[in-house]
Amino acid sequence: MEKATDEQLVQLALDGDEDAFTCLVRRYQRRLTAFLGQLVGDIELARELTQEAFVRAWSALDRFNPKYRFSTWLFRIGHNLGIDHLRRKRLKTVALYRTDRDGDEVELVVEDVTKDPLGHFENAELAAALKRAIDELRPEYRELVMLRHFGCLSYQEIAEFKDMPLGTVKNKLFRAHTVLRNALAPFLEVGGAVRGGRGGSQL
Repeated sequence: MEKATDEQLVQLALDGDEDAFTCLVRRYQRRLTAFLGQLVGDIELARELTQEAFVRAWSALDRFNPKYRFSTWLFRIGHNLGIDHLRRKRLKTVALYRTDRDGDEVELVVEDVTKDPLGHFENAELAAALKRAIDELRPEYRELVMLRHFGCLSYQEIAEFKDMPLGTVKNKLFRAHTVLRNALAPFLEVGGAVRGGRGGSQL
């Protein structure tokens, strides 16, 4: 069953095979969580939203339009959940330092919520630089980078997700990658391989 296509698994699930839907969960759970982790900035919340996305997908499976990819449909559900959360609860920015009762500055320990998506980088400084560079991208570029590199969607899947021409997706991602390469220039070796990453991770 693991070798079945998404379309085949969806049809089996519609026919009552719950194992088929479980297979879809295993196939996309990690990727969707990584994407949502970047979207909402909280990996634990991302896991909860991912579970909710699968619950909603299961409940609405009979309304799934097979002319679209399951991955595109699923990520749209997850994306909408993430955006709804951000609209309901404005995220507060906490200073990295606070003043204690004696008037001294105390450093706050902030958990790196991107440690899972960026965990394949051995160089913590590089991971931090990459996160900053992604955060500083134009919103339209940042979302495409998140879908491509954290959600692991293909260019075609992103085009369907964003209802955008394939050529436009490729062009915007090329521009985004150029910005990221420039920002990470100190970490790049000749040929574009990133120092410190396993197997020479590429942007």
